[in-house]
Amino acid sequence: MLQQTQVKTAIPYFEKFIKEFQCLNSLSKASEKKILKLWEGLGYYRRARNLLTTSKILINEYNSKLPKEIHEIKTLPGVGDYTSNVLAALIHNKPTLALDGNVRRVISRILNKEVKKIDFEAFKNINKNKIFNTNRNSDLVEAMMEFGALVCNSKIPKCEICPIQKNCKFFKSTNKIKNIKKVVINENVNIFCYLSKKGKIALTKKNKLGFLNEFNLPKIESIKNNRSFKNWKLLSKFKNTISNKKLNINLYYQFSKNIPNNYSWYSIKNNNEFMPSFTKKIFKQVSVLF
Repeated sequence: MLQQTQVKTAIPYFEKFIKEFQCLNSLSKASEKKILKLWEGLGYYRRARNLLTTSKILINEYNSKLPKEIHEIKTLPGVGDYTSNVLAALIHNKPTLALDGNVRRVISRILNKEVKKIDFEAFKNINKNKIFNTNRNSDLVEAMMEFGALVCNSKIPKCEICPIQKNCKFFKSTNKIKNIKKVVINENVNIFCYLSKKGKIALTKKNKLGFLNEFNLPKIESIKNNRSFKNWKLLSKFKNTISNKKLNINLYYQFSKNIPNNYSWYSIKNNNEFMPSFTKKIFKQVSVLF
């Protein structure tokens, strides 16, 4: 849940999720529809699907246990370098490190270098003098993330209370590295909604839209490629942010009885189906027409 999501946002979802599914077995027996409904509003729905699939794999292939080796953990759906290392350390106390943005920043500052690729080897190199000397590897993984968030933070690091300042080149240097700013991409998007007079909207799951390809979205296409653009009316212009993308959205609509084959009608005001937050925003925009 914390992938690309802040802790304060994920907490209520996490609490609701573990209340519903109190063990791996109960999760593995859940329907995808139920999982997505509990996840609704959190975004990045592939995470929920991967979680469900992984629970089934662990039940059926690993006797309900997490594999001990990192390379095995990485074979689970949706699990990459970061998550596999987190799990190996937290569950099996493996001597590894989870390299999220906070931890990478800590290592970068200790070296006082803008390191494009900071891996576990870089950590081992700075740890030769045993700055982080412990057998409590699971605690170290958590501590490093918290340390980067609360002490060695991105905006104003609290160097005066830092317990490793004597080993930190950033602290000692008069020429300190600067924070690497997150690249934000501005993108103009045209959304075309088919509507019916009965208060329904046509949606599809067939669009291949990169970071949106898991979403059940209204039709998105280029105005230039739309020969019948004269039939579409501009309803509104609004902005939406997804990850590092800022979308400038032009929302068009037309009332129509006929829709493309890969579309289905959904009720705008009386809909109990799972709908991602982005789609719900579209619903809100077009609801003024009914």
